[in-house]
Amino acid sequence: MKIDGRSWRTIWVEDDGHTVGVIDQTRLPHEFATVRLAGLDEAARAIATMVVRGAPLIGATAAYGMALGLRTEASDASLEHAYQVLLATRPTAVNLRWALDEMVKAVRNLPRAERAAAAYARAAAICDEDVEICRAIGVHGQALIADIAVGRDGAPVNVLTHCNAGWLATVDWGTALAPVYAAHDAGIPIHVWVDETRPRNQGASLTAFELGHHGVPHTVIADNTGGHLMQNDLVDLVIVGTDRVTANGDVCNKIGTYLKALAARDNAVPFYVAAPSPSIDFTIARGRDIPIEERGGEEVATMTGRTADGRTETVRVVPEGSPVANYAFDVTPARLVTGLVTERGIVAASGPGLAAAFPDRVEAAAVAARAAEAAKAAE
Repeated sequence: MKIDGRSWRTIWVEDDGHTVGVIDQTRLPHEFATVRLAGLDEAARAIATMVVRGAPLIGATAAYGMALGLRTEASDASLEHAYQVLLATRPTAVNLRWALDEMVKAVRNLPRAERAAAAYARAAAICDEDVEICRAIGVHGQALIADIAVGRDGAPVNVLTHCNAGWLATVDWGTALAPVYAAHDAGIPIHVWVDETRPRNQGASLTAFELGHHGVPHTVIADNTGGHLMQNDLVDLVIVGTDRVTANGDVCNKIGTYLKALAARDNAVPFYVAAPSPSIDFTIARGRDIPIEERGGEEVATMTGRTADGRTETVRVVPEGSPVANYAFDVTPARLVTGLVTERGIVAASGPGLAAAFPDRVEAAAVAARAAEAAKAAE
């Protein structure tokens, strides 16, 4: 994707061949800045503090984090240490664990002297694979938008999205926004309703930033506006991303997604989830078994923005002493999901639908489960 005419990915290896560069998303939309990650701890901190965020980008950053760790020390103990440090950064997005497992498979049987180079190569491949997955999601999702656009005499297709599932959440293209970009670039009139997405405002800060720089018409709305828009026929379809899809098709995404799905069902608005295959977790049967991250209360109690004189300030909006709960995600039951937009096409949000589309992933999950059981029995 492009910012002011320059093509960007969200993560890259710097010219020195080992330092990893990322866009600092905590400083958007008011300042575009990049950060260099020089070691394992810096990569872990970037994930935990949401300098990088979005399930696919978390996985990519974790992959490079492991490479950075192995560059310093490539022993088996260091490999396990890097795995555990990175795994602990964010509990909900399954791409994190998937990427770390991929990295372990790529290096564990190699001599120590070869591990770092192999790790960098696999991390780069994970990034390239993510770009291709997201591009394919864009192609399949564009077809949904094109179907709605037929016979509308140039009237825009109104898409509502929640949180940020654009290119800033991935390596490039995005998941939920990939169909939007593909449709816009194909000349299909489109308009996006952008939920502000409290408490961290990823919609207002990141999705609006992306769409604005790409020239896609959009309007930022308060999180609770979506139901009203649907009641008044101002939403043609909802497309959101996901941090984890379970084996039965339940979807875990940014807090507030479930409420959008309920409103969409009540108003007969199609509700689609853009789900890259690394976000599908065949080891968990249903959504209620997903660990839901609870973050610090300061994210709810404070807001950061730019003042009239150009300063970036953080202010408190909750009374001192009031307890704050900050659940980062919720689960949308499969029954509320019209379909999953994957790199292999539109898939039913169900166990049979997912298994038919991804038999290789089902088998890999079964093999991993048998190996875990064998290891446990051997203890």
